This record gives sequence, structure tokens and C-alpha cells, in this order.
Amino acid sequence: MNGIVVALLAGILMGITPAPLNAWYFAWVALVPLWILILLPERRNLKSIILLALAWGCGYHGLALFWITGIHPMTWMGVPWLASLLIAIFCWLFITFWGAALVVIWCGGMFGFTTLKLKQKSDFARASLRLLFGVALWCVLEVIWSQGSLWWSSLSYTQSPSNLAILQLSQLSGSSTIVAAIVAVNGAIAEILLYLKYSQRFHWKTLYWFFLPLAFYSILYLIGFNLYNRPLNDVAQNAIKVGIIQGNIPNELKLYPPGWLKAIEGYTSGYQRLGETGVELIITPETALPFLWTDIVANSSLYSAILKTKKVALIGAFGKQGESFTNSIFAVSSDGSTFSRYNKVKLVPLGEYIPFKEFLGQFINRLSPLDIQLAAGNSHQIFDTPFGRVSVGICYDSAFAEHFRRQTVAGGEFIITAANNAHYSQAMPAQHHAQDIMRAIESDRWLARATNTGYSAIINPKGETVWISEMNTYQLHQDVLYRRQTKTLYIQWGDWLTLVLLVLATAACFW
Repeated sequence: MNGIVVALLAGILMGITPAPLNAWYFAWVALVPLWILILLPERRNLKSIILLALAWGCGYHGLALFWITGIHPMTWMGVPWLASLLIAIFCWLFITFWGAALVVIWCGGMFGFTTLKLKQKSDFARASLRLLFGVALWCVLEVIWSQGSLWWSSLSYTQSPSNLAILQLSQLSGSSTIVAAIVAVNGAIAEILLYLKYSQRFHWKTLYWFFLPLAFYSILYLIGFNLYNRPLNDVAQNAIKVGIIQGNIPNELKLYPPGWLKAIEGYTSGYQRLGETGVELIITPETALPFLWTDIVANSSLYSAILKTKKVALIGAFGKQGESFTNSIFAVSSDGSTFSRYNKVKLVPLGEYIPFKEFLGQFINRLSPLDIQLAAGNSHQIFDTPFGRVSVGICYDSAFAEHFRRQTVAGGEFIITAANNAHYSQAMPAQHHAQDIMRAIESDRWLARATNTGYSAIINPKGETVWISEMNTYQLHQDVLYRRQTKTLYIQWGDWLTLVLLVLATAACFW
């Protein structure tokens, strides 16, 4: 039982590393207790290891993702208070155990690895093999988890937004570079502690071994620091003057007539005021106007303002795809024509569609305000504007690095993200902002994010937040983005590091 408590506390320690607490430094040691516990001879049985993994995984993911409970209460959507509470608890427990499942499989893999009869007799050789296997397995599992519909709390986002030097490593092979570094440092410390515990030839000089993980982290930090200090070399002819409108319309109002009026008035006046300042591109949040785009074009003061002011705009609204609706961003040129359209790719389970509807639909009231489920956009969409090709993401898309990589490979010269986030606690927009910082660094692109209630922001390719809005305020902001055509190693080759680690770990075991 003591081991389970230790594992739970270590998971909680990892849980305070992401935004908004930003205790990123604990991520480099918070995995050490779990690593040691699953390798102790007295705990080498599958049941014990599963319990330890569940304790650590629930501590981490349960705390880091606790903001999901902010969807309660949903009484404004007609959901009874008790039902709303049960839905919020169900969502939190589901995503917590889904994240913990990754930890369980990793611990099971480490348990299986220790049962192999390896030829290496050296303690150092066996520890090195375990370290390589543990790092490779965690990276592989994160890649697999990121292919699904539920993905958010990668170990990499524990370093965002505070540890910018380490975050630069994502230019090499995406977030897996940071994940591998975190697991490797934790594993090295754990293996040294295990050796000191069981070695019969202890000498005080073996304490020098603790300099190995410290030296490894220092080397990684220096590499990242060098990348961080490279000049951006942006040129004036690639500049775009952009304006952001943060509408600040609470969800309690947004889906009803008073909210509709407030949205139309706020975004129309904001567009006009920004247009008068000389901005070239005006950006609105996710579903800024909660109507069908065809209705907005036919009868809205915002569209009339676009025809009069003649400034390019990116408007968040609903579109049609067959018999379904889409959560979309429409690029409107200065003459009012729809230049391009992007449909949200990564829909929120239970919020925008019901997974396994035949089983869950009868038990869970849908959180979406629409009468039918949303349709997901094609993952290979191209979004062009009069100012060049753009990499785009709506809300949940921000958690999926490969989504932005595909668009950047296809010619995206800067990044635009739009989100609502109004129904969650302040922790959620803080983590969302942290996700966007990683996407900007990986792609080496300027990023503008427009949200309904905060945080809207401008982020440069180094991950520095040039400007960030306040929470729960109506704000207008103008700034400058720069188009870029650079291609990081990650953009060119994708997540090559995970594949290399997997091959090395497999080959080392046989060798």
C-alpha cells in the first residue's frame, strides 16, 4: 500500500507541471519513483505493477485534466443539475483512466522486459538496455495515443510555456524529442538509485554517476538554448498586419437570442474599428457567430461591414456538409467572396459527437448545441488566404502536432488557431495556450490565436508570447505576423526519433 501512495504522490507531482501551475522542473524527477517501484524485486508481479501504474497515471492525468469538470453546470443548456454533475464526473474519470492506460501498458512492458533472459551480465549494460527500452516504449505509446480521439496531456507539454530552451528541441523531431529527454533523465536517476540500493561493491565515487543525467540535461538545454538564440530574420515584405477580436460572450448567452445580438454587435463593431486602423487581416474565434455561414452572408451586419470596409476576415461559424453541420472558419476576401474554408478535424468526444453512439447515446445527453452531430473535416485540407497559405486549427486541433505539420509541409506560412473555451476553468485556456506555443516552435511559424473569452495571443516562432489577452474581457488587438517558408527537421522528416529509438531498442535486445 505504501508503494501505491508513493506512486500516486509522484503522479500528482507530475500533474502540477503543466500550465497554469507551470512547475515544469518536477517533470524531470516525477517519474523516478514509479520507475524504481516497478523494478523492485519484491514488487515484480503483474497485479502490483498495474496498481502502481494506475496510481501514478491517475495522479498525473487526473490532476492535469481536472479542468474538464468545468463543463458543469450545464443547466443553461437544459441539462438538469445532477445529470450535468454526473456527465462532468464521467468525462473526467474517462479521460483520466484513458491516460492512465498508457502508463499501465508502459509499466507492463517494463515488467515484461525485466523477465527477458538477456546475455549482458554487467549491471551497467542491463540498466542501459532498460533505459533505452523505457524511453522508446513511452514515445511509441504517445504516438499511438495521439492517433486517437482523446489526446492532450503528453509529457512534452509539461515544459510549456516556461522552459523555452528545452521546447526548441521539438524542432528536431516534434514533441517526442522532449518526451524522450524527460523519460531518459528520470530513468537514468532511477537506475542509479537502484544500483546504489543493491550494489555490494558500493564506493563513494559511484555518486559521480548522478552527474550523468545532469550532464545529459545540460547538453540538451545548451542545444535548445542555441536554437532559441538564433535570429528570426523576418523581413518587412513578409509582414501582415492582423487584428484579433475576443468577443467575450459567455456560453450561457451565446446560444440564445441575447447572445446572438451581442455577438453580431460585438464582432461587427470590432471589425469596423480594426479596419479603420489599417489592419489587413481580421481574425475571430471559433463559432464567433453561431449561425450557418449561408445565413450570415444573406443577412448580417458583419458581412455588410466586410463589403463596406473591404478587409480580409477569418470568420468562425457553422457550415454544411451533406446533412451535417461543420465547425468551420471561413476566409472572406475584401470583395465579400468566400476565399477558402476550413472544417475542424479533431472533434471533441461527447461535446461535438458521441463515440459508440449505439451504446452511449441513450445514457449521455449530447453537449453540442446542434440538433445533429458535427461532421469532421478532412485531415488534408488546404486553407488559402489573399496573404498566402495558412496552417489552421480550431480548438481541440491544437493538441495534435501532426495536424499542423501536414499543413506546414503543404505550404503553410503562418498559423491561425481559433477556440471558444468559455465553458472551462482558467486552467484549460492556459494549457491550450501552452499547446499552441509548442505548435509554433515545431513549425518555426508565427501564430495568432483568437478565442471567445481568453487567452487570445500572438506567439513568435521561438515560442515567446508577444501579446496575450486578459480573461473574460472584450478585447481588440492589432499586431504583426510574418510569413515564413523555413522547414525544421521535424517538418521535413516528421517524428523520426521514435522510429530510431524503437529500432535501437529492438536491435540492442537481440544483440
